[in-house]
Amino acid sequence: MRFFAALLLAMTLNAQDRSQARSMVISDRGIVATSQTLASQAGAQILARGGSAMDAAIAANATLGVVEPESCGMGGDLFAIYWEAKTGKLTAINASGWAPQGLSIDVLKSMGQTSMPQDGIHSVTVPGCVDGWAKLHKRFGRLPWSDVFQPAVYYADHGYPVTEIISQAWLAEAGKLSRDENARRVFLLNGAAPKTGELFRNPQMAEALKTLAREGAAAFYSGPIARAILKTGGRLGGKMTLADLGEFQSEWVQPISTGYRGWRVYELPPNGQGIAALEMLNLFSQFPLSSYAPRGTEELHVQIEAQKLAYQDLQRYVADPRFSQVPVEGLLSPAYARERARGIDPKHAACDVAPGNPLPPRGDTIYLSVVDREGNIASLIQSLYQHFGSGVVVDGYGFALQNRGALFTMDAAHPNALAPRKRPFHTIIPAFMEKGDLHMGFGIMGGLNQAQAHAQFVSHIADHGMNIQAALEAPRFTRKTFGGCGVSVEKRIAPETIVELMEMGHKVEVLGDYSSDMGGGQVVIHDSKTGTNYGASSPRKDGAAIPEPHPYFP
Repeated sequence: MRFFAALLLAMTLNAQDRSQARSMVISDRGIVATSQTLASQAGAQILARGGSAMDAAIAANATLGVVEPESCGMGGDLFAIYWEAKTGKLTAINASGWAPQGLSIDVLKSMGQTSMPQDGIHSVTVPGCVDGWAKLHKRFGRLPWSDVFQPAVYYADHGYPVTEIISQAWLAEAGKLSRDENARRVFLLNGAAPKTGELFRNPQMAEALKTLAREGAAAFYSGPIARAILKTGGRLGGKMTLADLGEFQSEWVQPISTGYRGWRVYELPPNGQGIAALEMLNLFSQFPLSSYAPRGTEELHVQIEAQKLAYQDLQRYVADPRFSQVPVEGLLSPAYARERARGIDPKHAACDVAPGNPLPPRGDTIYLSVVDREGNIASLIQSLYQHFGSGVVVDGYGFALQNRGALFTMDAAHPNALAPRKRPFHTIIPAFMEKGDLHMGFGIMGGLNQAQAHAQFVSHIADHGMNIQAALEAPRFTRKTFGGCGVSVEKRIAPETIVELMEMGHKVEVLGDYSSDMGGGQVVIHDSKTGTNYGASSPRKDGAAIPEPHPYFP
């Protein structure tokens, strides 16, 4: 608690002379932080109506599926962590879907495929999002199920002005959308992506949301929406069946964690990449990062090299644990971190890094975070994977199906090999961390960027005492490949630091000041001693952290 008080004092003293662009949102009521302001506002309104953090999270997520349709929606997967203020209990769900029973490596090879399709109907896995919503609402919701979909229905029916970053992403995918007759009809206005500020309506998606609100999750997995998904897939030669949809169940899971500089940091277990963030933090802990200059050469070099080691392990070992033995305990053990850290040369970049040998076990995306007035925290991430997922839009219902199957491999010997009813390796990861009275839900988007961004964010807070807005905004690096010495950094990294990194052997690509490649993020904090809540939102997205409105009017 003294840490946070000192942090707040430092922020007050330096409020007129700081590097961060935005202030934190601070309130004694709830806060909703998402990547689009209308979705944040929708969640805040749900809180004002007496909804829980989870009600607000589902409402905001459903609204994002309308106003940020390239990134998320009911055709995708979902992961979430929920912290109950009253009990201090963490609950997590893995709502990622499986491959159709009729889809296998041999089936794809018989079609002439030599690698996993990156879009189209054979990249589609069962969408887990709606089942995740239903299970989370049943356990943690307060408002009626139908109520949480009303903001999304409203925007789909009445329309909304398309925002800046979303319009750019939409424009970039016009070619993909034009290849599917439904996508072309729904998402391209007169053959073109909507421009910034242009009003966009999706009455077909409104009908899907109304059906879901009225009939519940069964409408999606065995009812009219399921039949539309199968009709769409059948027309395109897909292998998904009613049994694939109807027999799917999302799974309650136990978060995995590590300690870092007095904080306890939680991620979800495989089949997601959260374990790589924890392994990176374990590697960071072998170095005195707090004595290094923030975003200086020493810190960035150590963190980049740690990312290489952790991501080689990620690529080698992480898959669906129902099919493959994932050495979670070995990867997260302190002894393994010490062993791997010895491979980091303090003066030179390594360009050819191999996976380690951990001991075997014993035995594009949206992220949002919500804290309600009681302090309950929802940390939720949901995605179609790449923009507009598979590019296949469901007949009559106006939403895209994900392309998560693209993350399987066709190497039958690999843990992440495609198999019927198997879940692919997943990039989307929600996170949570706590220290004393401070409890934080956080996440950062961007495919393989996510685990490395999580680790850098935690280090900004734990090693350098940044507040959550400053930690989100701080310039970052990212590596989107598993091998080599290439690394991308934001332009705000000092030029002399970039030169020094290059002299050490790093092949540095300099991106914009606030590059979308680094991923937007959201954070909320509940201080259980004072009852005060804090929120932050990254300037790399169109969103904001918005507080629950107070009852000004009778």
